[in-house]
Amino acid sequence: MADREQQDVLLELLNTTPVVNGVVQDQLADPEAARSWQRAHGGSGSAEERRHLLKARDGLQDVVRGSRPATSLAPLLKDVISRPRLSSAGVSWEVDAPAERRMAVEAVMAWSALQEAMPGRLRVCANPECRLFLIDRSKTNKARWCSMAVCGNRMKARRHYQRTRDAIAE
Repeated sequence: MADREQQDVLLELLNTTPVVNGVVQDQLADPEAARSWQRAHGGSGSAEERRHLLKARDGLQDVVRGSRPATSLAPLLKDVISRPRLSSAGVSWEVDAPAERRMAVEAVMAWSALQEAMPGRLRVCANPECRLFLIDRSKTNKARWCSMAVCGNRMKARRHYQRTRDAIAE
């Protein structure tokens, strides 16, 4: 899987707990929905795979939000082995993990690669009512919202309304 693909799957995983009408939803809470998500992203859809995937998602969300240290992810990588593979293109590393933990391990590895290649680019949406994450791929590294169309416009409209109200009050 290419780096961009891994990043996109990581972001989709992190964003499986959106706020809908003010209530946090877990799109992987329903076993059938989770199975479908897992299969769509290359998993087996097993309950054990889902259990590990949820641990990875929740841990990664906390790490990105800054409420837990990155070292808290260590148990997810227990007994995982990385083997070098040599080809004409150079050395690549192949991760060997138990099948039921592969998706969780890949999520942690994608987060790590993203941290190394684009530090600080994976972050929480600046809308305090939103729980979604974004990967800022802009040149300026100033993206603030998961979606300009949703959160960006909402926050800009709020600030405009507040400025207008403040001006009338003066």
